[in-house]
Amino acid sequence: MIKLERTDVMNFENAMRGARNPLNSWHRMDSSYDENGNFVLGENDRDLAKRLVRAGNDHRKFIRQILVSVDITAPLYWWKEYDTYKVGTVANSTSTMHKITSKPFSIEDFSCDKMNEATREHMQGVVEFLEKLRLEYLETKDKEIWYSIIQLLPSSYNQMRTCTMNYENVLNMYYARKNHKLDEWHTFCDWAKELPYIADWVE
Repeated sequence: MIKLERTDVMNFENAMRGARNPLNSWHRMDSSYDENGNFVLGENDRDLAKRLVRAGNDHRKFIRQILVSVDITAPLYWWKEYDTYKVGTVANSTSTMHKITSKPFSIEDFSCDKMNEATREHMQGVVEFLEKLRLEYLETKDKEIWYSIIQLLPSSYNQMRTCTMNYENVLNMYYARKNHKLDEWHTFCDWAKELPYIADWVE
């Protein structure tokens, strides 16, 4: 399970102006803002952007100046893979260390959508045991019990992070993960293709 919410794309206008710096071709800029305040590429700018992106990393520097912010809720096993993309990305997460005992455990806290019935039944037992440990910890404040929760916590536990990245990061993740075994990456890649103009640039 993965959810991508509250997406915001920023700095498109400045990035496109910068894309025209090498040839001093600012007079050919034909983009504008629509009635909703969205930056809309004109025909000239759209053609230039597509040619630069498809020419490769050396030519598409401007997309590193287009920023994306998004709230992603995903299981720890997915975040472990996402964390390999550290360059140029920033994330603030909900705290497992500080807040793990602040609310009751429930099956909805975990990604169980791909589990077979027997596994889901076993998972329900794990969740119930985690809740038992949580209540014991709240009563005793015993650090050994707290550690038991942290070390038993399955990698299917869902965590929300507010992530910031640029379009270069997005394209790199898209190409590296579009055929990945995890369905969560397919959802991420579908989200990426919905970002303004990315669908023009990917193959």
